[in-house]
Amino acid sequence: QVQLVESGGGLVQPGVSRRLSCAASGFTFTNYLMKWYRQAPGKEREFVASISAAGRTTTYASSVKGRFTISRDNAKNTVYLQMSNLKPEDTAVYYCRASYSSTNYWGQGTQVTVSS
Repeated sequence: QVQLVESGGGLVQPGVSRRLSCAASGFTFTNYLMKWYRQAPGKEREFVASISAAGRTTTYASSVKGRFTISRDNAKNTVYLQMSNLKPEDTAVYYCRASYSSTNYWGQGTQVTVSS
């Protein structure tokens, strides 16, 4: 059974850091491109960051570049999103996605709320 389980969300103050994790199981993690997306209330889901299967290539949305870092540990079947200098506009449900060819898997999401 394929599972992507995000964790690490919560209520944080502006300016702090937070790390999200996405634990994968049920598929060959090392073959998959991994991405983080987010969806704020009343908005469409948007791309945040991606990392190639081997972890050598990363891409970021312009809104998070320089503040967020995506990484993966293929030995642990886990992808991370290190978020720094969080802003209220980063408030959203964060989802991880695994992609390989035409196959895509989504996690259930974890809520991040940035508020003072």
